[in-house]
Amino acid sequence: MKSPISLLCPEGVDPEYIQMSDETIHDLSLNEICGLVTEKRSEQDVALHILSQLSRKEEVLKYRLDVFEDILNNPAIRERMLKLLEKVDYIRQFSSLNRESDAAGIWQLLHRLGDLGDYITCVEEISDCLSSSEIKSEGLISIRDYVMKIHKAGNFAAMKKDIAELKMDASEIKSLTIGINLNSKMEPVEIGINSVNRKPFKNSKIFHNMIDAYKYKNEEDGADWDGAYKFSSDTEWADLNLRNMALFNGIIMPVNGTTEVVRSLDRIASGVLRDTCKRLRNSLSEYASVSINVIINNLLPELLFYVKFAEYIEGLKNKGFIFTKPQVLSTEDRSLKSEGLYNLKLTQKITPAEVVGNELEFDADKRTYILTGANRGGKTTITVATGLAFVLAQAGLYVPAKSFSFSPVDQIFTHFPADENQTMELGRLGEESKRFKTSFKASTKYSLLLLNESFSTTSFEEGYFIARGAVKAILQKGARTIYNTHMHKLAFDIDEINKEAASDSKAASMIVVSENGVRSFKVKVAKPVGQSYAMDIALKYGVTYEQLLEDE
Repeated sequence: MKSPISLLCPEGVDPEYIQMSDETIHDLSLNEICGLVTEKRSEQDVALHILSQLSRKEEVLKYRLDVFEDILNNPAIRERMLKLLEKVDYIRQFSSLNRESDAAGIWQLLHRLGDLGDYITCVEEISDCLSSSEIKSEGLISIRDYVMKIHKAGNFAAMKKDIAELKMDASEIKSLTIGINLNSKMEPVEIGINSVNRKPFKNSKIFHNMIDAYKYKNEEDGADWDGAYKFSSDTEWADLNLRNMALFNGIIMPVNGTTEVVRSLDRIASGVLRDTCKRLRNSLSEYASVSINVIINNLLPELLFYVKFAEYIEGLKNKGFIFTKPQVLSTEDRSLKSEGLYNLKLTQKITPAEVVGNELEFDADKRTYILTGANRGGKTTITVATGLAFVLAQAGLYVPAKSFSFSPVDQIFTHFPADENQTMELGRLGEESKRFKTSFKASTKYSLLLLNESFSTTSFEEGYFIARGAVKAILQKGARTIYNTHMHKLAFDIDEINKEAASDSKAASMIVVSENGVRSFKVKVAKPVGQSYAMDIALKYGVTYEQLLEDE
């Protein structure tokens, strides 16, 4: 169920998420991308979860893109939030506030008090950070107002004071003073906690002290508990102001024999904890009607996602790589117009000066591209770049391009060569055919299909027959598609295929440009050149007929 307030979706809007398949996640290297953004596995999981859930709602994507723009343009927010997120990660892992368990122990009680104090600090930090920064996005403004409302309505200042008075650092507690009532046989029959002490019990003259205490108490009016709990801070006894929390609640437990003493102490602690935890939860409701889950488990992971990607993208921009804020077009247009598009993964291998940006456009006349060209010329690179750009844009992030205007997709399907282990039962062609049918049936006219050398594991005649039928079916459906292939005849026959498909969506030929055998890694809309460039691959690796016989 969606959080009532989120950085990923406007309030009251259903994003209608569709989960990307494991196959597409793998083919687009999303795990690798998340690994570049953050080294922490927990943060990678958060990033992958958000990236792999696609929404095609235009208002959702515009909302996200504005949030990311704010965070990217405000380094001060990122710096403060990164520090806060370290604390949040600790709270999430070790917090006891969300646990309904009544586990026994004075230490568990202290942890609950500490966790509540940490939660208050987080709310205060978010409120202060967003209030003192120039933010424009609806998302961050909503979060700021939400948190400020919590802070004001919750009277956090008073709550924080209570926590400071009640919280005792477990490392400071060195001993407990226990009161034991005895029967006529000197057997313990009742036991209770009289005080919590910062100093350890050091006097080893136990028998002597016991006699002194026995004499002393009998000289007084009695040994009845006077209702005052004591906390020893140093050599002096000081009252521990427990206000309305009643930390020990005057609990005295009956015991049955000496062997029951330790178990009785456990029961005392259990009773204390149950009572106090209920009071803490009631106090939280009294001070602030807020679910800790919303702040800790929903908003902050979303904020972490944006902050980490902003840090990553800003770092690449500082090196000279170009990024742009995507512009969201009507979903019904099923269009794309991009300039200077490149594959994000290349930033790990090349310099900004070596980047080759490409122009790519989807419209009614170019809904499906048959991409042909040189081996190792960049066909797969631009195919993956297109998928990654849609993923980043729909997550609300900037994309690696000079400009990027797009109609959102409802799903991304990839059809790349499978691992040999996956083809043992059906054979390569059978496995490819089965996967393609599954993806095609699940796709809609709003989907993006990325086909990489599909149906090329059989003879040319068989592969061409299947590929031609597949392209016609894709045109009938109207999904945006890039099909990179060595089957140049498929691109040569585009006019015939368009006529046979009789659809308002058309296919176009796109080639990888090569001048004098030198690959430019540029693509353009043009007729295929009619060769697979096997010769220059052979020349590069010295396996032409002439090269093989040179040394003979």
